[in-house]
Amino acid sequence: MLIKSVKGKSPQIPEDCYVAENATIVGDVSFGTSCSVWFNAVVRGDVNYIKIGNKVNIQDGAVIHCTYQKYPTIIGNNVSIGHNAIVHGCVVHDNVLIGMGAIVMDNCIIESNSIIAAGAVITQNTVVESGSIWAGVPAKKVKDIKQSGFAGEIERIANNYLLYSSWFKEEE
Repeated sequence: MLIKSVKGKSPQIPEDCYVAENATIVGDVSFGTSCSVWFNAVVRGDVNYIKIGNKVNIQDGAVIHCTYQKYPTIIGNNVSIGHNAIVHGCVVHDNVLIGMGAIVMDNCIIESNSIIAAGAVITQNTVVESGSIWAGVPAKKVKDIKQSGFAGEIERIANNYLLYSSWFKEEE
């Protein structure tokens, strides 16, 4: 893993987090407990800060960045960020699933208990209201989570990633 200080700011990573060998975490980044950062993921807090809550998984190839002199990136608790997703200069509240290959752009707010579908593009300044599912390019609300059958997926995936990270920690 590449964990690097930038301009005197070093990543803060609790002992119980799992960071893959080729993940990159740089600069002003703080993690809560029980997080995981997977293969080829990049969390780059060089131009602003990134604050990540508890039980967050940042899956393979995902990029978390922020915007210079404008927007930090703040991620709540129990959030799954899918493979190859990009989360940039935005706020993601608790209990959110950001699907594979999704993009969340500057100054967006993803409220709690929401799902961003795989491949969706949440354009700049968008607010995704709590309990909704957004999909498409550009993304639009497609349904309420209650009507979807996906309500349990957010918790299921977050819990699975706790399990997966335990397998890798056993090997260390």
